[in-house]
Amino acid sequence: MCNFELAELRTNRLMQMNALEELRNEAYTNSFIYKEKTKNWHDKILKGNKDFHEGQKVLLFNSRLKLFPGKLKTRWDGPFVVKQVFPHGAIELISRDGTPFKVNRHRVKTYEEGIPKEEGLEEGLHLEEITET
Repeated sequence: MCNFELAELRTNRLMQMNALEELRNEAYTNSFIYKEKTKNWHDKILKGNKDFHEGQKVLLFNSRLKLFPGKLKTRWDGPFVVKQVFPHGAIELISRDGTPFKVNRHRVKTYEEGIPKEEGLEEGLHLEEITET
């Protein structure tokens, strides 16, 4: 009816299947490279900030807060003061009432004191005054 050449159709189909397999392999390699870069960046962010010293103020992750309702509640308590840093990954903190307790280093992050000033804002000028001028 349509004058098909079966040999030509077979070779064309095999070429298309080979091209599709090459695209799949390339996508797999690109996905692997992206995952490795993301993992390295994430590990650098998490592990890069875990050097603590005595007298430093830190925040403690509260894992029990999930029992309470409210999406906007913070899960970080503190600030607490570091009393002693152990080499095996534990940190001894001093609570608000002065009693020391030990926690894992992974549950603690540094406490940044103060509010960062926005660039371009001078003392006494508010954001509304700048936008009006």
